[in-house]
Amino acid sequence: MRRVVIVGYGMAGARLADEIRRRDQDISITVVGAEPHAAYNRVLLSTVVAGAMTPESTRLHDDGWAEAHGIDLRLGREVVGIDRAARTVLVAPAAEPASSEAVAHEAIPYDALVLATGSVPWVPPAEGLTEDGGLAAGVVAFRTLDDCARIEAGARKGMPVVVLGGGLLGIEAARGLAGRGCLVTVVHPVGHLMERQLDPGAGSVLARTLGRLGIEFRLNALAAKYLPGDGLVLDDGSHVPAELVVVSAGVRAETSLAVRAGLAVDRGIVVDDALRTSDPRIHAIGDCAQHPGTVSGLVQPAWDQAAVLADRLTGADPAARYRGTSVVTRLKARDVDLAALGDVHTDVDCPDSEVLCFQEPSRGRYAKLVLRDDRVAGAIVLGAPDAAATITQLYDRGIPAPTDRLALLLGRALPAEAASPADLPSSAVICRCNTVSKAQIVSAWRVGAQSLPQLAEATRATTGCGGCKDAVCGLLDWLGASQPASA
Repeated sequence: MRRVVIVGYGMAGARLADEIRRRDQDISITVVGAEPHAAYNRVLLSTVVAGAMTPESTRLHDDGWAEAHGIDLRLGREVVGIDRAARTVLVAPAAEPASSEAVAHEAIPYDALVLATGSVPWVPPAEGLTEDGGLAAGVVAFRTLDDCARIEAGARKGMPVVVLGGGLLGIEAARGLAGRGCLVTVVHPVGHLMERQLDPGAGSVLARTLGRLGIEFRLNALAAKYLPGDGLVLDDGSHVPAELVVVSAGVRAETSLAVRAGLAVDRGIVVDDALRTSDPRIHAIGDCAQHPGTVSGLVQPAWDQAAVLADRLTGADPAARYRGTSVVTRLKARDVDLAALGDVHTDVDCPDSEVLCFQEPSRGRYAKLVLRDDRVAGAIVLGAPDAAATITQLYDRGIPAPTDRLALLLGRALPAEAASPADLPSSAVICRCNTVSKAQIVSAWRVGAQSLPQLAEATRATTGCGGCKDAVCGLLDWLGASQPASA
């Protein structure tokens, strides 16, 4: 029996185990996870910080998942080494032994090994943020479910809190803390927020929108020194009060295991289109993997990679290759609707593109559309969810944009993609995170998945970022009203 070992029980590792088992009921699967928790959806952590979701509601699997699917799951276990010659991974004991007698590492054999070790927070080199190899008292990273518990335990209404980092996760953390009644200041080293996904105009409107929700910003600023219980001294000498500092300044691929094993590593573990490392029996997916078509830190690339690798490891499609993922980034923050996709940094005077831009800062609206050859090449849509839905469908399908560009930008265009669930083509992608089309949802509904939980179980729609929930519910309502269940 072929043996697959997956190192990492985060979103990528859990998804790969699911994908393999869907294709092959007999292959041996062992999953080793360093965290003691069942796999959970990291995308929803900001909602947990805000108090709108419980940690349990973010879980991807229930307690009986591994046993029900014949998967050997090892939680709270660390893989400390890879013996490539013997094709084994060395796993440390679950806990320190009660006696002084040493317990040997367990060697687990593999035919194929998959590294899904994810990423770790990057901590700015400010004086006092770290001590004794860890974070100082009053400083918490924002990366795991345990981090959320520490933030919840330390955050109180009216407490001054600093969030280090104004990227996607930093903004989500700041909004969650503001929703708890904290006095939040975001310190960001760049001149505008979310610079990877937004241009300066959109970043400015986003800051203004969040400012109305009680969040303050110090842009073009670096933390120089942390004063426990007092706050931060910035590089310009100014002081920001803080009783809690939340670090969300970026992540780095977790490559230490790969480095010790002698695999090729750059910013991440280098993989080819077959998701193979420099050792063809070892693969890598998710945030720890470096592929030219990968955008790190997002769900969809990891899950696309899991589907390709499952096809290859089970033999379902030996020719499967990962060619990259076209990503739509959505900010998951209450009272803020933001989508960014494709090439967002093209200037309005670019001769090779048609670029339209509309902004209404007083109402928190900003829309930018980049077109090439009549097709959407990029967009930023803030505060205009109808426009975002239509533009995303055009981008996904690669079809020509409506001739009335202004109506499209303002969310007033009504091509078939946006008119109603009935008018959506069968190939329309409803859930981007899981690449679930309208046709797949209709098929699942017709065989009995006629509630939102049942559809989520059958198709995985809504189990990623959750941004497609309204669209899936709209399809459910339409199906229930227009089609007999037995059709």
